[in-house]
Parts: sequence; structure tokens; C-alpha cells
Amino acid sequence: MINTILVGFGFSATTFHVPFLQELDDFQIVGVVSSRPEDVRAALGDVTVYTTLDEALATEASLFVITTPSHLHKDMVERCLAAGKDVLVEKPAFVTTEEGEALIRLEQASDGIVNVFHNRRTDGDFLTIKRLLEEQRLGDWKVLESRFDRFRPTVRDRWRENAGPGAGILFDLGSHLIDQALVLFGAPDKVSADVMVQRDGGQSDDGFHVTLHYGEKRVYLRSNPFIAVEAPRFEVHGTEGSFLKSGLDPQEACLRNGKVRCPDRETGTIVTDVESTIDIVPGGYLSFYQALAASYTTRHPLVPLGDALLTTRIIETARESSRSQRVLDFKA
Repeated sequence: MINTILVGFGFSATTFHVPFLQELDDFQIVGVVSSRPEDVRAALGDVTVYTTLDEALATEASLFVITTPSHLHKDMVERCLAAGKDVLVEKPAFVTTEEGEALIRLEQASDGIVNVFHNRRTDGDFLTIKRLLEEQRLGDWKVLESRFDRFRPTVRDRWRENAGPGAGILFDLGSHLIDQALVLFGAPDKVSADVMVQRDGGQSDDGFHVTLHYGEKRVYLRSNPFIAVEAPRFEVHGTEGSFLKSGLDPQEACLRNGKVRCPDRETGTIVTDVESTIDIVPGGYLSFYQALAASYTTRHPLVPLGDALLTTRIIETARESSRSQRVLDFKA
């Protein structure tokens, strides 16, 4: 059993981590680092609550799940590795490529290993696209569009929307969309982007349109806070047809309602010679956590820091492209 300590106890911890840590026999929550002990004990009962990470690192716990604001990730991962602990860190694992390179060097010299929490690699619609591409159901793919829009026209006072390192929607949702594209296609040849602040009083980017260039092929990644209608989540177009999927993967909604195993099923549309409906592959956040448990046994990360480094390079290149209004060569 993996004795686990949660670092931070906000929405991410309680929605995306605690349910699986409690569901699987591989893990046992033995403590939480939080400034809100009443909230922790209301949710988890008589669990030890630490006021500082250093207190928790002095224990025998082997896995630390870091869910704090993004700008704190690098320092916390660094301290965990220095103590020989294993880590699961929320994306983004760090906010500059320099931070990422430093952490990779430290991990190589440490007894601990780091996984980055890219659970959306097991979104059902993403898994469906992966299968369609592997089976070449759409022929030679030419265009993929991935959107994660919201209707949030008013700025809220929270760290993700304030100014500062790691804030903004490109680091938040963009990290997921970029990671998914890299899993499917690897590093692009070029990157172009429009990263924007459109809301009144906005302090960090709230929308983006990033284009990854793969020769003549294109991946379009988009998010905007003014979309009040259900736009397509995914579009894939190839030489023999198209695939269209609307709506977000239902797993997050199920977790919000206390369901670890999501019974909801979705469909998509595929158009080749005729238009037809296809079932979406069931999503697998639970299987993602099962694979994570195995990675700490085999000592081979499921989502290594090197993957996060590539995502951060894309983000930095996208920001520079938006500033300079140029298409930039990408060097992995």
C-alpha cells in the first residue's frame, strides 16, 4: 500500500484525487498539508493535518500529491525529491522550461520519481480519436480541432485569474489540450498563436487560439470565456471523412456528484460515405490512477517530467508567437 499525503485541499484535491485514493486499495491517505483542518477532517475524518510541507516530509509517507497553485509546484516537487519521496503533481508541473530542466536533473539524482497529473489522457472522446487515428478510419488526417470553451464573462478573484506565474487559461486548460495533441502527434514543426485577455479587468490570459503545424497538417487548440453555446469539443478531418464530438467528457460531472465509476455514455458523429453515430470509448480516470499506482512500483513514470517540459516549451513558444505575431519554428 502506498502511504499518501495530499498537499493542498481545494477543488482539485477533493474532486480529482481523494475519490480515487479512497477507492483503490493501492493507496492510503495518511495526512494532508492544509491551512483548513476543519474542512479536511469533515471530508476525511480523523486524518493527520500538517501545517507545513516540511512537517509532512519528516514522516514515513512515500507519495506526495501536490495540488497547490501552479507557481508553488516547482519548489514543492524539489523539496519532495530532496527527501527521496515520490510525487504526483498537478499540471502545470512548473511554469518555465528552466524550472522543468532543473527538476529533471534533480529527479535523476533522487530516489523519488515524479508523475504529472494529466488525467485527460483518459477522456473518452480523446481515447476515441486515438483509436480512430490508429485504425485510419478517417484516412490520412489533415486537421484536428480541440476546444475547451466556457461561459465565464466576469473575472473572479482567484489565483488562476490573477496576475502571476502559472496563471491564465493557457497554463490551465491549455496544458491539457497541448498534452493531448503531443500524445497523438508528437512535437510540431512550427507554432503560431493568439493569446488574449478579453474580459474587463482581466489580469491574465483568458482565451487562446494555438496552431500546431505538422507539415501541411494542422492542430487548432482553442479556449474562450464568452462561449455560451455548446460548441464542438473535437473535430477531426481526414482524406476519407470526419469525426465530430460535442460536449465535455462526463467524468468530471460524475465525480462532482460522488460517482467514481461514471455510468454516463456518449456518442459522436462520423461522416465517411454516409453519416453515422458511433459510441465514445468510456473514459478512464480510475484506470489512470491504477496505472499510476503501478508506476510507483515499477519506478517508471506514467507521465514523466519530460512530457511536461515539452508542453511548457509549446506554451512559451505560443506566447512569443502571440507577442511577435509570427509563426515560429519549434525546437523540442
